[in-house]
Amino acid sequence: MPTVGVLALQGAFREHMAVLLRMGTRAVEIRQREHIDGIDALIIPGGESTTIGRLLAEWNMLAHLKERIQAGMPVYGSCAGLILLCKTIENSDQPSLGVLDIRVRRNAFGRQTDSFETKLTMPELGRTPFHAVFIRAPVITEVGPGVRVLAEFDRMAVAVRRDNVLATSFHPELTQDMRLHRYFMKKMCETGVN
Repeated sequence: MPTVGVLALQGAFREHMAVLLRMGTRAVEIRQREHIDGIDALIIPGGESTTIGRLLAEWNMLAHLKERIQAGMPVYGSCAGLILLCKTIENSDQPSLGVLDIRVRRNAFGRQTDSFETKLTMPELGRTPFHAVFIRAPVITEVGPGVRVLAEFDRMAVAVRRDNVLATSFHPELTQDMRLHRYFMKKMCETGVN
């Protein structure tokens, strides 16, 4: 069974850990550069992307994480995690990993008070719509070659995948639906990237 790290510098890492542990997954919190070498996959949680990016850079973790992801380590980013994975962040020069060929706009749906929940059609997860929680969520404004759109909201991409990188604008860890985490584990971690 692979060991999944959850980046635990800031944000909703405890909620992702709880989902993984409920699934029986071997999961560890990642707080230092040396922790990165002991994992087979990584989840980057929602939170404040500028703060997480700055901490990754300050603590000398950014380049090492990028190397591991480019070498094929499966990674899933939700909300702020999506922003940190993307190649281009509109109107921002914050640190990012730049491993996913997408352009994003931060806080595209508004402020905290504009947060909302909705049902999304995600064929990769089955016929039942996925309950998605959007909190100060980014939106994907451009998708590069080879990036598959897994879900849309209001004609905008909110879930994408390319090879070993999965990203969503929303927070699946804040619901009881574990299908997205299971998809990450089964399709990307346990059976290899396909």
